[in-house]
Amino acid sequence: MRASVLLAKGHIEMQRRPVPHPGPGDVLVKVSSVGICGSDTHYLREGRIGHYVVTEPLILGHEAAGTIVATGKGVAEARIGERVSIEPQRPDPNTVETRRGDYNLCPHMRFYGTPPIDGALCEYVTIGSEFAHVVPDAMSDDAAALCEPLSVAIAAARKGGITAGSHVLVAGAGPIGIATIQVAAAFGATSLTVTDLDAGRRDLALTFGATTALDPRETSLTGLHADVFIDASGAPAAITSGIEAVRPGGTVVLVGMGAETMELPVQTIQNRELNLTGVFRYAHTWPTAIELAASGRLDLDRMVTATFPLEEAEAALNADRTPGTIKAVVRL
Repeated sequence: MRASVLLAKGHIEMQRRPVPHPGPGDVLVKVSSVGICGSDTHYLREGRIGHYVVTEPLILGHEAAGTIVATGKGVAEARIGERVSIEPQRPDPNTVETRRGDYNLCPHMRFYGTPPIDGALCEYVTIGSEFAHVVPDAMSDDAAALCEPLSVAIAAARKGGITAGSHVLVAGAGPIGIATIQVAAAFGATSLTVTDLDAGRRDLALTFGATTALDPRETSLTGLHADVFIDASGAPAAITSGIEAVRPGGTVVLVGMGAETMELPVQTIQNRELNLTGVFRYAHTWPTAIELAASGRLDLDRMVTATFPLEEAEAALNADRTPGTIKAVVRL
């Protein structure tokens, strides 16, 4: 099969790889669409994310969809031909975290496109059958792939406790921010403020359900009294100002990848008894993601602003440098 392989920092090469064989409990999926995530571009440009370091050739990509073409032992052959959205993780079923339901926190997780586990920028992948989620015929391949970033947004909304009537603040109007805005609206938020430095992204956020879009350099967030603040930027300044905008007893959810350490307004967190938490991937989100996308409550296809063939995967990984790009997708 064809595969786009990261050989070293900044070096992508097309290679021929053997088609993987589905083991017991697995399915073999012919990949149709792969979304490009900021973590993919980070591995390309930096060769690492925190303690995850690329030390050998790696296939990137974890936002994927396709069609089941073969099944492993214990999986019904009737699944062949199903169109699926891939939840790109293999937790160890025997860890404490997995057994209590927090399988995203499994310390032995094998996650697509995270060293040393190959991802989906190739023609075929295998995944545990329970992590290959059937999608309706009306859902596009791109939307099926983008159930992955949508799942991050759902995990963040759940952590924030967003419900009918919530006042929500989102920092960052990139792919995760746009997905979070849509999820917050679907969950019932009635006031949805987004901040971003880019005017084009602020305008786009308004078309996806934000009720207010602000340039944080020009407008102070103090006194906003948000019930929930979700940071999808990773920028220390955005996090600090967002925390100051949360009402007493409110919730702060950190999603964006940013600095490994930063200063926080501890007295504000203590005196207002704010709930501060993070989101690491997701668990039990795919059924909700598929239902929301299929119902038309949100629009994943409109998030796609650039498409590339597999042979141009490197260009797709660098598409974020083009103004106006929200989500690049590789189509096979």
